[in-house]
Order: sequence, then C-alpha cells, then structure tokens
Amino acid sequence: MPELEQTALGNGIRFLGVRDPKFKTFHISVNFFLPMKKNRAAATAMIPFLLSRASRKYPDFSAMSKKMADLYGSVVTAEASKLGDAQVLTLSAAGISDRYALSQEKISYELANVLCGMIFDPLIANGLFPKDGFEQEKRQSLERMDAEYNDKRMYALLQCQKLMFSDEPAGIDRFGGRSAVEELRPEELVPAWKELLRNSKIELLSLGDCDPQAVCSGFQKAFSGIHREPETCDTIVRTPSEKILEKTEKQNVAQGKLVMGFRSAINLQSPKWPAMALMNTVFGGSPSSKLFLNVRERLSLCYYCSSLFDSMKGGMFVQSGVETKNFEAAQAEIQRQMSEMKNGNITEEEISSAKLTMENSYRTVMDSLWSLENWYVGQTYAPKIKTPLEYADQISKVKPEEIVEAAQKIQPAAIYRLTSSEGAKS
Repeated sequence: MPELEQTALGNGIRFLGVRDPKFKTFHISVNFFLPMKKNRAAATAMIPFLLSRASRKYPDFSAMSKKMADLYGSVVTAEASKLGDAQVLTLSAAGISDRYALSQEKISYELANVLCGMIFDPLIANGLFPKDGFEQEKRQSLERMDAEYNDKRMYALLQCQKLMFSDEPAGIDRFGGRSAVEELRPEELVPAWKELLRNSKIELLSLGDCDPQAVCSGFQKAFSGIHREPETCDTIVRTPSEKILEKTEKQNVAQGKLVMGFRSAINLQSPKWPAMALMNTVFGGSPSSKLFLNVRERLSLCYYCSSLFDSMKGGMFVQSGVETKNFEAAQAEIQRQMSEMKNGNITEEEISSAKLTMENSYRTVMDSLWSLENWYVGQTYAPKIKTPLEYADQISKVKPEEIVEAAQKIQPAAIYRLTSSEGAKS
C-alpha cells in the first residue's frame, strides 16, 4: 500500500496525498465541511455546482470544455453531501497520468490550477454569479431532489433518517430542502461562497498517479490569501432511549417500504467501532446475513432486506421492500433477528462470512480512485486516518463476544412505513 502523505496547509486545512503508479489516472478533490444549518444549507449546497461551471480565466462552457479537452479529456464534478452533522461541499477533478501526455504536459499541475481558478477566482460580476448559471443550477437542485423522491428506496431511507434525527443537524436535507431552494435569491450566493472559503474545514485530496506536491503547492499559495476562521463541526451521537418515533406515509406505490432506525452511541471515533461494523454485517450487511437469509429467503416477507451503519452518527438502518399485508410480520421478524444477535446466537460460519465480506470490500476500495476519495473523505473526523487495509486488519481481530456486546448497545429509535394508497398497482 502506497504511503499516505499528510500536510497542514493552514488553519483547518489538511492535505492528503497518496501516489500510486498502479493507476493510469489521478483524482484531485477539495472538500469543504460546514456545520449543517437550515438557514444556509440551500445556498452552500449550490456553491460547488456553480463553481464547477466556469472561472474568470475560462468564463463560459466553450472555453472550459476546450481546456478540459486540451487536458486529454479531464473532467470536473461537483457534489453536496452530508457526513454526520456536517454538510460536505466537493469539487473533484480527474485526469490521466502525466506520463501519458504526448508532449510531456504537466496535466496534474494544470488541472489543479483549473480547480484553483474555479474556487478562488470564479466568474462574478457586480457581486453576483451569472444569472443563467444560477437559474440552471437552481433547477438542477430541484431535479436532484425530485430524483431522490422518485427513488422510493432512497426516499424511504431519507425519511427515516429525517424522522430519527428530526431535532439534529443531520435531519436537514443535504440540498437544504425544496422550499429553501425555491426561495433562493442570486445575491445570497456570493456571501455563501465567501463563507465557505473562510469558515469551513477543508480536506484536499490527491490520489493516483500524480505528484502530490505539484497539486499541494498551488492550493497552499491560494489559501494563504484567505483569512480563515473555521467553524467546529461536532456531530451529535445520542445515547439510545426508550422512545420510538413512528411515521406512516401513503403514496401511489406498487411496493411498500419499511425502514427501521436504531441508535447505538458507538461511532467511528469509538474503539468499539470495528465490532459494531462487523455486527451490522452479520445482522444485515451481506447476502449471508441473518436478515437476508431469514426475513427474505426463509420467510419471504420482503423483496429485499438489509442494514447499513452510519459510522458518524452511530445509527443503523434496516431497509426492506414489503407488501402492505406483511408489514407487521416483517417488523417482528427483524426485531427477532436482532434479539438473536443480542443473545449471542451467532455461528462461527456467520462471523467468518461477514469478516470475509468486509475484508473483500475494503480491498476493493483500493481498486478505484472514486472509492478511495470517498474513503478518505469519510475518515475526516476519525481519531486517526487509516487505510482500508488497516481497517480490514482490525475487523479480522474482532472476537465473537465483542459482536454480541455491540448488538446489545443497539436500541430501536424510529420506524418509517411507506404504504400504497388506494388505487396503487399491486
């Protein structure tokens, strides 16, 4: 595994570089972390998409497209996401390794400069981003939310998370919510951009076959001109309580959705996290898990049934596609399988299979720069940044009794049901 290079570039700014010549390409990403706040989430979520459109040096689509073509088809992408109670705004660039340039061009250096131009010298006139760009990105933000609504599996998960974290920052929509986006005004965006540069925690990543220092140097110079006052991004990890929040929604859907949320108070910052992660895989995180083999296969109560663990919030979510008549039976069986976990009814075969699944998953991360980028962004608030192979080693050492202990920390917190309304196709 290539060595991970870490450098502090300024107040609240960290550079992570992994040079690996096994790849023929490289990725550069700039990730801004801000505490999720309802009154600014819509504006800040739009910033990376606006910045990715142009810069003062390449002021329109044609100029930017030509530059990307000159850099052998390099691409720039934008994203708005959440990590715990933080909003994450990302600009990423991908290109081919410098060694494949026909005329020895420094593609990584050039692409880093393009990103710097987008971030630090965007196309702004009279205190505003271009009106056409603002209107287009506003429309696309609404379309992204529509896409989440139309994907009922994703929609149900998001609704359960919103219910469970209703009084926490994590309950806020990553795009700020439909009404907030609809009410956005052009004059709000430049202040939001300045706030992003001044107040966010920043993770700069350079991955793949490129010289990390060639990427790092330009950004270090650019950030040196910014007066930085980064906000603290603390994530609330609540102790489970006896209160269970429930919500049932009816829509014209062919297949009902049942999502059950659990709290554990154990997250990535806890030394018990490896055991909790493995517990989740044994319970519902693989095709050999208890949920898949029992709720779906043996009893045929669900079209699908699996669990995922939120490593920042210490929450676990069980997702299932269920016919309305099977809601109660599916919910009862999911709870029964969790009781089996808590009572230690776990076989060596189940544990070995779960460990193998996780170890293979961690090794697969090493094969994709996109996966590596997501991995290291997800490590932002870990006590110590570790490679996928280091986590695989930790998982391999988890003992059966630690899995049972982790399961005993899990308590139900929220139940969301999406059922078919009258007239829906069965």
